Amino acid sequence: MLSLTSDIRTPWHRVPAGAKLLTLLAATALAFWLRTPGQAGVFLAAVWALYLPGGGRFLRQGLRLMKPVLPFVVIILGWHWFTGALAAGVVIVARIVALVSLANLVTMTTRLQDMLDRVDAALALLRLPARWRRRLALSVALVIRFTPVLVQKGAALGQAWRARSTRRPGWRLVLPFALVALDDAERVAEALRARSGGL
Repeated sequence: MLSLTSDIRTPWHRVPAGAKLLTLLAATALAFWLRTPGQAGVFLAAVWALYLPGGGRFLRQGLRLMKPVLPFVVIILGWHWFTGALAAGVVIVARIVALVSLANLVTMTTRLQDMLDRVDAALALLRLPARWRRRLALSVALVIRFTPVLVQKGAALGQAWRARSTRRPGWRLVLPFALVALDDAERVAEALRARSGGL
């Protein structure tokens, strides 16, 4: 559960974690400057081109990780089509898909410990105590790791509901999703205590 790193080796596995995290940060800032569907489309295509050196299996693995994003794509596009602002909706969707894809690429090609070390080194510039830095770095790394996992589990809960009922799940999934998240958090906490005795 603590590792989402792909076992399919790519050139990006050899790139330092710090460089990949800085690239992700820069790409996020750049995405908000995109104004037209053409610009957003080029940005999205450039991100997905980064998957190609890993081969077809790596690309399919990345596409599978994007499945939980599809409902949001449909909702956003549908709403903007209804309000007559489809071009704006396309830009928003392209930004979201591109940035989630890039974040997935980082997690698929970077070990958790490497990300932890880079975040800790960045926090060292703030001259925080080492114990605080490690805790903050671990928090950031776990957020990066577990966001796609929780999105996938939320989508799975939605699919399970739709298989059993014709009604929309809505708020009814809040409690089971919270329980799933708490269960995962408890398991991760136990694993961390077993490995490090706490930070």
